[in-house]
Amino acid sequence: MHPILFHWGPITLYSYGVLVATGVLLGLWIARWQAPRSGVSPNLVWNVGIYMVLTALVCAKLWLISLYAGYYWAHPRALFDLSTLQSGGTFYGGIVGAFILLAFYKFVKKIKLLPLMDCYGLGLPLGHAIGRLGCFAAGCCYGKPTWLPWGVTYTNPQAAELVGTPLNIAVHPTQIYESIAELANFLIILWLARRQKFTGQLVAAYLMLYGVERGLFEFLRGDPDRTLMFHGAVSLMQIVSVGMIVFGATIWYRGSKQRRLVPAHAHH
Repeated sequence: MHPILFHWGPITLYSYGVLVATGVLLGLWIARWQAPRSGVSPNLVWNVGIYMVLTALVCAKLWLISLYAGYYWAHPRALFDLSTLQSGGTFYGGIVGAFILLAFYKFVKKIKLLPLMDCYGLGLPLGHAIGRLGCFAAGCCYGKPTWLPWGVTYTNPQAAELVGTPLNIAVHPTQIYESIAELANFLIILWLARRQKFTGQLVAAYLMLYGVERGLFEFLRGDPDRTLMFHGAVSLMQIVSVGMIVFGATIWYRGSKQRRLVPAHAHH
């Protein structure tokens, strides 16, 4: 595809970074738009969101380095290689980072998390849908080989050099699958936001929808950095996905039983 948008002197602009940044900003803007409906300060949503993104990026990178700790221990200079610095890290590392930041606000700042998480539950899938287009352009997070007519064949040697994309082999466009699914998730949660019955309903829906989606698409992924477990039967992300589904279902069950309504002005 087009992993590099253009070179301008010593500056290289990567399509992955541009699309991921666009997704993050749009997702945060949607979350901020939802804030008054959830009874949360828009500035709080924006500020916590920025801190959460930064924390997630750091933890995602640290998780990736920990997966290859032996290599980096033997080659410490590789920590500062261009490929390492450009890598986005691992998604589940980012999840851990985001929850660490939220836990800080919960226990140190004494902020109620569910209304805040509802805002991100609406914005996150749209941002993720755009970010996955960045993965498609860069050639990362690619699928297994396929004979289906919509299989994608990568030919750009820069993609192979940057992220190890297999060339001249038709593979599942798993990035597009997930982008479409995340857009559908956004529309479903947006529909729910107009009819919200209890605090936590939006983030619960997101956790369950994304958990199912990601758990299924993992079977089609072909990239190696997924921490395969049980002799390759499942990936760590599939186990995380089950946890997300259970967590989301628990929030939904408790909310629907207690019927904690969102603030009255949320329905205006």
